[in-house]
Amino acid sequence: MNANAVIASRHNPRFKALRKLADDPAREGLALADGIHLVAACIENGIPVKQMLVSEGGMRNSQVGGLLAKMPHVECLCFSDALFREITGVAAPTGIAAVFAPPRPGPLAMHGDAILLDGIQDAGNVGTILRSAAAAGIVDVLLGPGCAGAWSMKVLRAAQGAHFSLRIREQADLLSAVRDSSTLSVATVARDGTDLYQLDLSVPLLWLFGNEGAGLSPSLRAAAKARATIPLAAATESLNVAATAAICLFEARRQREQTKRPAPGGPSR
Repeated sequence: MNANAVIASRHNPRFKALRKLADDPAREGLALADGIHLVAACIENGIPVKQMLVSEGGMRNSQVGGLLAKMPHVECLCFSDALFREITGVAAPTGIAAVFAPPRPGPLAMHGDAILLDGIQDAGNVGTILRSAAAAGIVDVLLGPGCAGAWSMKVLRAAQGAHFSLRIREQADLLSAVRDSSTLSVATVARDGTDLYQLDLSVPLLWLFGNEGAGLSPSLRAAAKARATIPLAAATESLNVAATAAICLFEARRQREQTKRPAPGGPSR
């Protein structure tokens, strides 16, 4: 790509469209993954890529060049380094991004483990929970209203490619999902629940994790079949929700390793 093809004006319609996409991927029905690792994950998982974006500086990166070479039939747009930073919102981007269509999961049929997120607003927390879910072998993740957008750039960065091994459903009716499932639902609560390490977590589970400040809604707490509390040091009030999720998921995994019972989640996608 030569210098004449570089987009350097903020008035360019392509730049304006990508800024809108970066700000509100849900409205556009597409998502934007930036960075060598995430773009490679898109390609390796067969995600339909609509456009490749590259910065002037990125064009001099051999890894970026290798990724572009794998997608010769996909439109590639080159931006000045300054405009590329505006699109990605990263001060020092690696110089490559991909516009792609997020996978659409089929009808919900929760016969195994799942994670239900209730009003978790911080993108870093949502992405970290998705990453922990994938690492723990869980496939189904339901995000209720009020959660950070699963396919926003910040959540994608925090999850580091975990999205592509998960079935993610947004704006889900969490209460109906709990009530309609025969799977043991476990509400995580800061206090007054059963000690996490005293629960039998070797069975299929629906994990309920709540808002950073308010926790789970009263209706979800009431609907859950069990409540779990992680025992903490006396001077500590609570844990970050992403840390809570990681502890819970891997305690369940530890128990299953002991009993040789796999985490039932079904095949990905």
